[in-house]
Amino acid sequence: MRRVPAMGDLRTTGGALLAAAVLAAAFLPPHAGESAAQEKQRAGRTTAAAQPAGAESTATVRTDSLRRAAGARTADSLAAQRLQPKTRVLRRLQQDAFGVGEKLVFDVNYGYITAGEAVMHVAAFDSVAGRRCYRVEFSVNSLPSFSWIYEVKDRYLTFIDFETLAPWKFEQHIREGSYRRDFVAEFDQIRLRAKTTEGEHDIPEYVHDIMSAFYYARTLDFSGVAKGDGPVLHNFYKDKSYELKVRLLGREELEVEAGTFRTIVVEPLVVEGGLFKSEGRIVIWLTDDERKIPVRVNTKVIIGSIDSELREYSGLSGPLRSRIR
Repeated sequence: MRRVPAMGDLRTTGGALLAAAVLAAAFLPPHAGESAAQEKQRAGRTTAAAQPAGAESTATVRTDSLRRAAGARTADSLAAQRLQPKTRVLRRLQQDAFGVGEKLVFDVNYGYITAGEAVMHVAAFDSVAGRRCYRVEFSVNSLPSFSWIYEVKDRYLTFIDFETLAPWKFEQHIREGSYRRDFVAEFDQIRLRAKTTEGEHDIPEYVHDIMSAFYYARTLDFSGVAKGDGPVLHNFYKDKSYELKVRLLGREELEVEAGTFRTIVVEPLVVEGGLFKSEGRIVIWLTDDERKIPVRVNTKVIIGSIDSELREYSGLSGPLRSRIR
C-alpha cells in the first residue's frame, strides 16, 4: 500500500522529537607530532655529519646502518600506533537534566487526528566498551486505529557515556509498512572511528547520534544565548558526520496535556541531505528550566503540519520549575 499523505512521515516525526539535538559543539582532535624514532633518525644524521674526514668511509657505512635501523624502528612505531588506542583523556561532565527512570510520552497528531505515540525512556545503566552508560530507548508506534492504514513500529537505542555524555553505540530498527531498516553504529571515542553495519568511518571528537545529541543538548545553559543565535553539533548517521545548527526563536508559555509550561523555542536549521532533511521547518518547545524536556515539536511539511505533544512524564531527576500548572 502506498504511504498515506495525511500521515506524513513518522520517521520525520520521530526524528523531530530528537531534533533538539542540534544544540552542542564538537571539535576535531589535534594532529599527532613527530615520533621518537624520527627524532633518533635525525640525531643519527647529525652525528655522522660531525665525523672527521679521515673516518669518512667508516662513518658512511655506520650512518647507513643507523638509517636502516631508524627506518625500521619508525615503521614499527607507526604500525603500533595504528594498533593501539590514542592516549587521550576523556572529558568529565556533570549534569542533572536527566537520569535513569525518566520516561516521556508524546501523542503524534496530524490535525485533529492522533495517529501515533512516541516514548523516550532512560531505561537503565549499562556497560559498553568497559564504560558506564545510560541505556536510552526511543520508540514510535502508530495507534491501532491508524495502523490499518499504515503501521509504524520504530525503535531506537543509544548508550550514552555517564561521564562524557557521548555515545558508544547506537541502534535503529525501522518497521514502517513494508519498509525495513536495521542500522547499528559503534563509536570508538578513543580512536575516533565509527564501525557500522555499512562500513567504518572517521568521526569528530565526541560525535553524537540523533538520540545522544538530544540528551546532551538538555544539559546546556541557554541563558546566555541571544535570540537568533545558537550552537552547532556534529552528528553521525549512516556513513558521515553532519553539521547541524539551531537558532533560538525566543520564549513562550505553552499548554499541552501534560500541563502548562514556560518554554524555550528553538528551530533546527537542517543540513541538506542530512537526517533531519525536511520539506518544511521544525520548531521545538523545551521546558525553560534545568530539565529542558521537549513539550511540543511542530513539523511543517507540504501536506500540512504534524505535532508531537507531551502527554505525560515520570521519573524526572528533579522538579520542573517551568511548570505553571
